[in-house]
Amino acid sequence: MSLFLFPHSIPSGGAAGLAILINHWFHISLGFSLWLANIVFLLFALPYFGFTWTLRTIISVAITSMTVGYITSQFPHIHLNIFFCIVAGSIGFGVGVGLLIRAGASSGGMVIPALMIANYKHWSPGKVMMGINFFIFVLTALVIDYKIVLYAIVCQFISTNIIDYIYEFKFHRISYLSAAWRKR
Repeated sequence: MSLFLFPHSIPSGGAAGLAILINHWFHISLGFSLWLANIVFLLFALPYFGFTWTLRTIISVAITSMTVGYITSQFPHIHLNIFFCIVAGSIGFGVGVGLLIRAGASSGGMVIPALMIANYKHWSPGKVMMGINFFIFVLTALVIDYKIVLYAIVCQFISTNIIDYIYEFKFHRISYLSAAWRKR
């Protein structure tokens, strides 16, 4: 997010969109803004998902916020080709969130209500997240730039499909040769 999406003010999701808006309005660092955007959702997560899941998510949000804060303060914002940045940022975000969900945590933010709705309705978490995030993208587009909503939708389309693929991927047990293979 810090390297590819935030330099173009493209939110990777709802909490990132809220963080960009907080940064834009109050000039608070992106890392701290990401924490602020996640606090409310983490409070909702505790009774619904339990202590262990919420603790894993808090650790994930803390690491993400510190990384975003460090990268945005220490490295210059390099403006590469925007389409390359959208694809690279979407892939990185999708793989990261997909792996977090498989590990029993989340990246916080809109993933929390998306997982609540997905579990309740038996829908795909990525598609629910896309629907929720769309409203935040529109708000970000109205405040910062209307093109952002188009870029964010492309980013969400790529990343939510990757999230769903990783979430639904079935690992097959690989049978290997052993000394007992002749007995079969």
